[in-house]
Amino acid sequence: MPRNQQSLFDAEPEAWEVDAAELHTVASVVLPTGPKGPFDYLVPASLADPQDAEQLVEQGRRVRVPFGRGDRAVTGYCVEVGVKRVDSQRLKSIAGVVDSRALLSAAMLRLTQWMADYYLCPWGQVLEAVVPAGVRGMAGTREVKFLTAVPDALQKFAALKLRSPQQRKALETLTASERPLTAPELAESADCSLAPIKSLVKQGLIEAVAARVATNRDAAEVFQRESPLELNSDQAAALSTIKSKLDAGKAAGIVLHGVTGSGKTEVYLQAIEHVASFRRQAIVLVPEISLTPQTVRRFRARFDRVAVLHSHLTDAERHQHWQSIARGDVEVIVGARSAIFAPTPHLGLIVIDEEHETTFKQDQAPRYHARDVAWQRAQAEQIPLVLGSATPSLEAWVRAQRGEFEKISLPKRVMNLPLPDVMTIDMRDPAQTRFGRGAITRPLHQAMVEALRGGGQVILLLNRRGFSTHIQCPACGFVLKCEHCDLALTYHRQHNTALCHYCDHEAPPPRACPDCKSPAIRYGGVGTQKLEEEVRSRFPDYKCARMDVDSMRQRGSHDNVLSAFQRGEFQILLGTQMIAKGLDFPNVTLVGVINADTALHLPDFRASERTFQLVAQVAGRTGRGKKGGRVLVQTLNPEHPAIMAAVRHDYPRFADHELATRRAAHYPPFASMIRLIVRGPAEATARETANSLGERLRSAVASMDAAGLRVVGPGTAPIARLRGEFRFHLQIQGPDGALLRQAVREAATGFAAPEGVRWIADVDPWDMQ
Repeated sequence: MPRNQQSLFDAEPEAWEVDAAELHTVASVVLPTGPKGPFDYLVPASLADPQDAEQLVEQGRRVRVPFGRGDRAVTGYCVEVGVKRVDSQRLKSIAGVVDSRALLSAAMLRLTQWMADYYLCPWGQVLEAVVPAGVRGMAGTREVKFLTAVPDALQKFAALKLRSPQQRKALETLTASERPLTAPELAESADCSLAPIKSLVKQGLIEAVAARVATNRDAAEVFQRESPLELNSDQAAALSTIKSKLDAGKAAGIVLHGVTGSGKTEVYLQAIEHVASFRRQAIVLVPEISLTPQTVRRFRARFDRVAVLHSHLTDAERHQHWQSIARGDVEVIVGARSAIFAPTPHLGLIVIDEEHETTFKQDQAPRYHARDVAWQRAQAEQIPLVLGSATPSLEAWVRAQRGEFEKISLPKRVMNLPLPDVMTIDMRDPAQTRFGRGAITRPLHQAMVEALRGGGQVILLLNRRGFSTHIQCPACGFVLKCEHCDLALTYHRQHNTALCHYCDHEAPPPRACPDCKSPAIRYGGVGTQKLEEEVRSRFPDYKCARMDVDSMRQRGSHDNVLSAFQRGEFQILLGTQMIAKGLDFPNVTLVGVINADTALHLPDFRASERTFQLVAQVAGRTGRGKKGGRVLVQTLNPEHPAIMAAVRHDYPRFADHELATRRAAHYPPFASMIRLIVRGPAEATARETANSLGERLRSAVASMDAAGLRVVGPGTAPIARLRGEFRFHLQIQGPDGALLRQAVREAATGFAAPEGVRWIADVDPWDMQ
């Protein structure tokens, strides 16, 4: 590539270069993979003509450029266009324009550049994540030629002394048309064949322009409109606060802390109605797990134009939504994490429901958190951001305590319904567990009998998939592990296989111990499949359904099960955390937590927070009707502060205790953190690489002479081997996140990992495994 290709927008030219330089239109291009860039290219005159809008190089479009010594053709994103004094001999020219219109606005480009800097990720990789594959590939469209008559076409037709009446009628029809027509449309309107139209094109009287059109536009489902509900005093006060922020026209962060069933969604809906009255748009982010048909129907019953973005959309559907949003045809965008990048031209409000959910943090590059990206976007657009939850993340809670965000409380359920009574069942007590060999204790069994006989429904939570969570030999201690991961295989009886939940490796379940050949191999632990079998055995007269990743693979299965449960077609719903959030079933009178300790002792500083949130959220699924409800929590740790606070529905108590622990340990939200993970197929090489990276990081920290920065590790990761690679991790902590990122950049400069070894930097990590 020509020298200095990369830096013309930033670097000052040498004195000898000025004489040879001339004014040229130059585009700065970022590639999705490979060298970071940006790289500068000349814009040919043919691609700089504003009259030819579809072939115009402009900010936010993709372009084809020659790259490298071999000038291989690659596609990149144009992030800047300007007139510069450059030596044209030193720059290559753009070969063509890919998109007929900009995919990214200037504001979105600034947001992606911030993400690249904050999350230590190449800008091109961020751009590829922001623009869906279906949009990049123009899925659901086909190229069609549209016909228009040239100026004075009828006069030219007469001058050519053409006598074909069919050609004349076709030309008259096209000239009178208010829009370009396709050849079949014109043939039908003029009542002629395609032959005279082709002749007119050859004679230069009709021009054909190619454009892409949607191949399929599904009719939108019609929902019966619903009127706004009457708000109680707490809801009305919350709505008034949000409206005042909307009317102020300034960025504002709001933490809406409302107990489960307090009517947060109705507050969102009426705030969005206020936004829509000014013809502005709203983005509502919900966890993918909470994108239930029940949630979607509430929005579509209140707004005519709603786009729902989730992982089950086809590329064509996603592209169709993207175009509708970009045209401003959509009032409300409801979606999971990536919906924060919706190309709204008139954004007025962002809402994040269940803000505490871990799924708002992406687990692959760019490893962004939707809450933090949303706040950046809200500040850029000068609009409010509402963070709603019954169990807010401690990060959001502390920002509210500091006054950075405003806190609004909804302390009571709608219609003054009481919060359910929550009781713990101490699994250490033999009197509680001496009731068969299953997972359901005597008190929970009795409570289920009472609830079902009373006509109520029951929800059981167990955050463990499969039938048996491990296969172990009691004679020699052997545990059947994944060949590629340092993890026990889970037995799935439905398919009679032992499965790794991380890499999907399968193995036949052994009938005897592979090591000592003992026939006493034991299938231990309880997963949702075994729980389902136990429930069906104990309650044969009641219908039961299971919801977990294994049973919800088919499209629409989630909707079918929840709708059937809503209609009362079955009485017991059991499953993993996907049943713990976003569900509103007034007839549920009992919730049972089979094991509240599944995440409590993981090597993760957020383990207590996640346990509290999960128990509190699933407890909120009951007591939403006139029958009331109660919750039974089976645990080996009833005295744990997280369990005790969840039992009392006391979020402030939990937050005070947990924040004191975090402050003492200098953990978020009182400090920033970056976690580095090194992985490779050879254990020794991966370890040496991690040690080398740790030394460079310590040297970078020492050279900065900044107080409070510390490097921890490297050490073996909690999951020591995953998908055939050995894993080591280290982390850097400190009060200033910018200094941490600077230290990682300095450590990474000039650092080349050995072949086969890879490393990543996770800024503000949410998964410490």
